[in-house]
Amino acid sequence: YFSLGFSTFEFDVILVFRVDFLISVWFLIVKSFPGPPPHWLFGHVLEFKQDGTDMDKVVKWGQEYSYVFPIWFGPFVSVINIQHPDYAKTILTSSEPKDDLGYRFIEGWIGNGLLVSEGQKWFRHRRLLTPGFHYDVLKPYVKLMSESAETMLDKWESYASTNEPFELFKHMSLMTLDSIMKCAFSCYSNCQTEGGTNAYIKAVYDLSFLINLRLRMFPYHSDLIFHLSPHGFRYRKARQVTLSHTEEVIRKRQEALKEEKELGQIQAKRYLDFLDILLFARDENQQGLSDEDMRAEVDTFMFEGHDTTASGLSFILYCLACNPEHQKICRKEIMEALHDKETMEWEDLSKIPYTTMCIKEALRLYPPVPGIARKTTKTVTFCDGRTVPAGSVVGIGVFGIHRNASVWENPNVFDPLRFLPENIAKRSPHAFVPFSAGPRFVLT
Repeated sequence: YFSLGFSTFEFDVILVFRVDFLISVWFLIVKSFPGPPPHWLFGHVLEFKQDGTDMDKVVKWGQEYSYVFPIWFGPFVSVINIQHPDYAKTILTSSEPKDDLGYRFIEGWIGNGLLVSEGQKWFRHRRLLTPGFHYDVLKPYVKLMSESAETMLDKWESYASTNEPFELFKHMSLMTLDSIMKCAFSCYSNCQTEGGTNAYIKAVYDLSFLINLRLRMFPYHSDLIFHLSPHGFRYRKARQVTLSHTEEVIRKRQEALKEEKELGQIQAKRYLDFLDILLFARDENQQGLSDEDMRAEVDTFMFEGHDTTASGLSFILYCLACNPEHQKICRKEIMEALHDKETMEWEDLSKIPYTTMCIKEALRLYPPVPGIARKTTKTVTFCDGRTVPAGSVVGIGVFGIHRNASVWENPNVFDPLRFLPENIAKRSPHAFVPFSAGPRFVLT
């Protein structure tokens, strides 16, 4: 405030107004949305043990407090947690922006790309990147993904012959990173076969952990305190690894494109990948993306494109392993679709409806992104007449919605038949939102 020219008196007035506003919001939330009693200083932070039971605890709170309740991160910072599709619809069908709490911490890592940007910048970038989601671009990816999956399965065969256990998610992360590198950036990294620990994957693990830790620890909401801490040092070190990785991918692609004299020659030789579209994108004023914006979008798709996919695939296999009767049906269906071929093709994807239902049911039970958040710019009124004031952070508890017993019968049971067309028609379209919904559904 002083750097903006405010006097000491004006600063005191602003501070008093800010504290008064926070207290007013606190009383309004507590009155309108009862929830589990928070600690006076730590809120609910101490309730989360990071022992694998935290998500189930939040679901239980939803059952006790009508599926809408506040979670407090310290004495004044709260998130209105929603676990019912009717409430989620109010937020997801609005144009409210991402919240500036958790997403602010992510922005320091992946930049201000599609995941965290808002307003005109988001609309401009989304319009420029739309060609990247066209079927003609996506179709060739099936072959490239099959090659990556085959490499992973060859590695698994060596484990099968020795009965040696291994961590599935690690292999899935390498496979999906290999896929996104080849499909979106035309970069063949050999990350699945190179020895040692992949530095980028390890950095992503570290950054994901540290951002989650920072969100839960109220003092770490301060940039100064966090960056002076040992966790802040670890964060900067991991961030540098991901930044170097992204810049190297962009540099190699730019050098390769220099060998092509014009876009027409590139189109004649091969399909355009995501990075090509970034490099050649132009708006109505013939302005492209800045270097900073390009890095942000590459960082976003590099992370979102491999990490959440690896999580989703790992849990799909976990669900099928726990339910062999469904696994048997999927195997039979896929073998019939392959019809003596070794890999799936684009046209085959419509021939595996039962497997598709199993995938959706796994995404219901274990959504790769278990929660998203928005910050209200105006007073929002829910279906029951309760309101939240402008400036409130509202969280969509995707995990909680997907396990809401008032929406899903026996919600903890793996039942792919929930996704038969006739059963889908009976439910709210906001009861199953593994990839969010509404104006911002592409990237949660």
